[in-house]
Amino acid sequence: MNANTMRAEYDFSKGKRGAVLPQKGKTRISIFIDNAVLEAFRGRAEQAGTGYQTMMNEALRRYLSESDHPVTEKALRQILRQEMPEYLRGLTPGSTTNARKQAGRKLKP
Repeated sequence: MNANTMRAEYDFSKGKRGAVLPQKGKTRISIFIDNAVLEAFRGRAEQAGTGYQTMMNEALRRYLSESDHPVTEKALRQILRQEMPEYLRGLTPGSTTNARKQAGRKLKP
């Protein structure tokens, strides 16, 4: 049989579902995230040139490394609601955070 020949039928009875190349140390899950939180992470990731899921994973890792408490849905939502507005203010071109940074640069010789 050459590369251009296909069988009429294939037996997939012993096939397994899932990714062809599974990633070690990672598990695919399905969760509900607030729309505003998801949009913020997608925007951040686009600016950074990375994936939003990677960025969310890094944020969760950072939180876990700084905390002895288990992450609950309630705690995660509270943290994201507290942190995202501050972060988003820093992303806008006319924000006070960026204005302060630029003013500091102008003062330096």
